[in-house]
Amino acid sequence: MKWLLHLLVIGALGAGWFYNYKSQHDAQKKIAAIEDRQNSSTEDQDKVARELENAKSAKDEKGFAGFLLSFLTAGYVGLSFVTYALPAIAHKFTHAVYDSGEEVEADLYQAARSKLAQGDYEGAIEGFREAAANDPENRMAWVEIVKIQKEQLHDPAAAIQTLRGALENHAWAENDAAFLLFRLAELYDEEMADRTSGAAILEQVIGQFPGTRHAANARHKLHEWGLM
Repeated sequence: MKWLLHLLVIGALGAGWFYNYKSQHDAQKKIAAIEDRQNSSTEDQDKVARELENAKSAKDEKGFAGFLLSFLTAGYVGLSFVTYALPAIAHKFTHAVYDSGEEVEADLYQAARSKLAQGDYEGAIEGFREAAANDPENRMAWVEIVKIQKEQLHDPAAAIQTLRGALENHAWAENDAAFLLFRLAELYDEEMADRTSGAAILEQVIGQFPGTRHAANARHKLHEWGLM
């Protein structure tokens, strides 16, 4: 229905332009014929002059109609551009700038979460591992794997191995590395009842990020554990 309406509008504009062009052409021919008659000695020149004035006035009216037609055409083209062409151009530009795998990664995360919702925990873990391989700067996939291993599979030892592997096999940014180290310390303390190993991880944070809020948070945690 929408495209039929566009076809009708285009058809009406096209017919309008054809009629306007023909009218202008006919009016110009009429003016030229009257001007030729002005040179004839057999014509009533006052009458010819009035005819010429009327013909030029009629041509001017057709010219104004052409101006209105131009305005309507420009408005329709502009509206169509904003409604259809501009969003398409913006979409292509966005993909040209940002489409470096984001859609693939988003699909991978979605697929992994879908498996998690279905209770396919091993499938979800594999999905998140694939997402991590495609999005190596993002710690989220590893956090999700650890959460599944700890909460759904009740396997904190596997969660610890996952975190250790993620930390050892990737050069993380400071905030990400500190976050993963804190999660590792918590796993040792809360899940494995191994506060000594947890404290060693916190000491690693202090040594690795001296003078930062991460080191301060690690000291605070050690103080809570009565180890400072």
